[in-house]
Amino acid sequence: MTALLDIAIHDKSYGARRVLHNLQLQLHRGEIVSLIGASGCGKSSLLSIVAGLDTSFRGTLRMGGKPLAGVHADIGLIFQEPRLFPWLTVAQNIAFGLGAGGENDPRVAQLLEEVGLQGHAHSLPKQLSGGQAQRAAIARGLFGQPRILLLDEPFSAVDAFTRMKLQDLLAAVAARHGLSVLLVTHDIDEALHLSDRIVMLDTRAGPRRAHYDVAAPRPRVRTPAAQAQLKETILGELHAAHAI
Repeated sequence: MTALLDIAIHDKSYGARRVLHNLQLQLHRGEIVSLIGASGCGKSSLLSIVAGLDTSFRGTLRMGGKPLAGVHADIGLIFQEPRLFPWLTVAQNIAFGLGAGGENDPRVAQLLEEVGLQGHAHSLPKQLSGGQAQRAAIARGLFGQPRILLLDEPFSAVDAFTRMKLQDLLAAVAARHGLSVLLVTHDIDEALHLSDRIVMLDTRAGPRRAHYDVAAPRPRVRTPAAQAQLKETILGELHAAHAI
């Protein structure tokens, strides 16, 4: 199967500190891949590179077999914080890329309904809860109709119940839109619930340390026993990585 996104990072450093080295990673169509690993292992740096926000690295990116460089309309990015413009309404934030009047695009109303924000088109970000603000950020990320969605710990700032609701929302919109998703998370349960594959990056800035296929059928169930053995394996590998 030809990969939608083919990543080959030979080196990414900040001064004398190397964070990525000889990293190979592929993302296939409709696939959700989670990146896990200790803080500082290069997860967010990798997302910035794929998003086109960081071009100071040695390596290559290819989408559909073609070279990829810089910011691309087929790649959407959702940050840890919603990063909504506080002076714009929710609808205006979603359609920000269209400029003035973009909030009248019919896709805005469709996305508001899809993420459960009907009735909030004219609300300002300060009037939203944390979960609602992140729903708006997801809608903004979907507005440009990307093929790939990048998420950097997008649900870490909300309570546990809201987090589960947002995880289910992400899984649903990814399936509905046929998106490929690359997700950075520190939550192993989140990775197991959402992912087709989990990739652990190495704290020594080497190639990926470990790779796990999550074979559970969808929709996923939230029971402690559902992925207990795989979770134990991942936690053991994380512990071993920290011990080095």
